[in-house]
Parts: sequence; structure tokens; C-alpha cells
Amino acid sequence: MAGRPITGSQTSGIPKAPFKRTYTDGELYSSVTGYKSMAFGAAGGLDAVLREDIEAGKDVTTTIDPAIQRAAFDGLRGRQGAAVALDAETGNILGLVSAPSFDPGSFSGNSKADERAWNQLKDQGLDGPLRNRALRNVDNPGAAIHVLVAAAALEKGLLASVDTPTHSPAVYAAPDSTTEFSGDPAHCTDASLRMALRHSCANVFARIASDLGADALASIALAFGFNQDKMDTPVRTFESTWPRKPENHAQLALMANGLFEVKASPVQMAMVMAVLANGGNRVHPQMVTSPKTSVPAQRAVSQRTADQLQSALGASVSAWVPSASVSWALSLTRSPAGRPLAIAVCLTSPTSPAGPIAQRIAEADKR
Repeated sequence: MAGRPITGSQTSGIPKAPFKRTYTDGELYSSVTGYKSMAFGAAGGLDAVLREDIEAGKDVTTTIDPAIQRAAFDGLRGRQGAAVALDAETGNILGLVSAPSFDPGSFSGNSKADERAWNQLKDQGLDGPLRNRALRNVDNPGAAIHVLVAAAALEKGLLASVDTPTHSPAVYAAPDSTTEFSGDPAHCTDASLRMALRHSCANVFARIASDLGADALASIALAFGFNQDKMDTPVRTFESTWPRKPENHAQLALMANGLFEVKASPVQMAMVMAVLANGGNRVHPQMVTSPKTSVPAQRAVSQRTADQLQSALGASVSAWVPSASVSWALSLTRSPAGRPLAIAVCLTSPTSPAGPIAQRIAEADKR
């Protein structure tokens, strides 16, 4: 990391397996490295995916920025969730943290102590520290998905700009349904996209979904990276899903508010913000510097749509709580040197908002 090795090896004293994996700051980087154990195999990160290169003695250079990684790790300490920070122009993953974390060095050997440490982690099940929430947790994004719906409204010509009134009642009922979506009457009645994004106006985005239709929204979701079943960083990221054919208007309106069967990983939501910071181009997220992992950028939306939404969002952190169990925060910011940073934070069973964590990560990018 930044020229400093975070993994190594030491003699094990066992002829058949003479070397044992070692980790520096194991908890800090476990969501990147995963683990490699003499007794329990390798999984969860670069140690498993790039095993052949590593065992052949090749150096693996990651894209992780230690200061950003530390800020994300410290911000998530004591919480359950994940944080991802992307360089929006290159796709380089500068920070990737899953919490709670674990120390892969505590069970990298073949002793009784290693076995106890492994069993303690394994006994915590699928929601325990061994689950990489940054790459492999998908949740309803809730109102965080409004950014994508706003992009669809601009890109498909439904609204001329982020300041065009949407003619939305404070309480909007989906066609042929009793399902209603409401917003603060003072801010959300006939709100522009700028106001609707700022105040999480469910009524506005439900109305936009009905006016655009399922196909238009699905095409934009696909352009932003949803429904990709094989997205490797090179560690595989679980698929973020956008239903292509909702059964009725109520389901479509729910989707436009990040509910129903819309599911997103923290990496995916960071990609959504990166598109806006990168002039409408979608870059592939990666955490190693290698020509083998390089994927050309793809046009997701126009430069004008990206600029409009950047104007509406600004550089400040925005946070949403779509349910009692999940809190999201997304951020766009630039370092003093001009590097564009896209951040996504997701807390599950939150005891506090995700916004301050995203702000902490943004402030750590001093390059």
C-alpha cells in the first residue's frame, strides 16, 4: 500500500508447508486481502483471486490509498456496514472497508490458536466479519437511487433541466393503485430535481417513473452498471439488480424510490456517483494496478446530464434512510489537486447516520 507491503510470509516449521502468511495491519486491509490460511484455505480477497501470481513471487500493487482506507475504517469502527471510495476518472478503488473486520493473521497458521480464532469468526455466520460487505452485500438503496432516476429524467428529455418544475402533488398515487408516495409539502410540491434530490421527495420520483416508464428507467440503470452478473475488481462483486419488467405502476414507483427488488452494493452506488464526476462516463472499479484488469470507460449519460446533476448535488454529503435498518450516504468531492472522489457508505442496523463517515473519508483525500 503506497509502496509499503501489507502481506508477507514467515517460516512455519512444517516441511510440507514451510511458509505461513503474515499480515501488517490485518484488520485495516482484510476487505482487500481476504485471507490465506494453512488450515482453512484462501478466500474473500486478493490473496485468493491472485493466488497464482502471489505464489509465483510477483508483487501485487493495489490502488488503495492508506489515508482514505484508514478514514473509512475508523469511521466504521463499532458499526456494521461498508464504505467504498473511487477515483471517478480511473475507477481506482482508493478505499474499501467492510465492518466489522477481522485479522487474517490470527488464523493463517495451523495451530490450536489459529483454529480457535477461525472457529470464533466462522461461528458468527453469514453476517459476521468474514462477509465482505463492500463487495458482497446488496441492499435497497432507498432514496439514494433518486440520483439515477433524476439522470433518466434529464437524459430521456422528460425535464429540460434540474430546475424545471415537475408538477408533482405532495401526495402522488401510482396509476391503477392505492399506493401513495409523499414528500414534505413545503419543499416537494411541484419540486424541481434540485429540490427533490435535496429533500428526498418520494412523490416526485414516483411521478417521474410513471411518466418515463419501465423501459426508460431500466436502460439508464443498465448504463450505470446494474444487472452486471460478472463485475470483477478483480475480486468478484455481487450483482446489483434493477428489475426490467415490474408488474404494475406501484412496483415501478417503489423502484424509483430504491425499494421493491432494486438492490445495490456499496461499489455500485459509488459507481453511480463516479459517473456524474466523470462527465457521464462509467469506469470499471479496480483495486490492483494491472493491464489485465483495465476496462475502457463507457458512456452512461451525456456530459450535460452529468454536469446538471453535479450542480444539483454539489460537493456536500447527502444521507438517506430508506428503512429502519439501512442508512446510505453518497458524496462527490475533489482533492486539493483536483482528483474526483466518489464515495458510498452503507450502514446496516445503523445507530447513527452514514453521512459523517462519508464526510470523514472525503476530508482524508489530501492528494
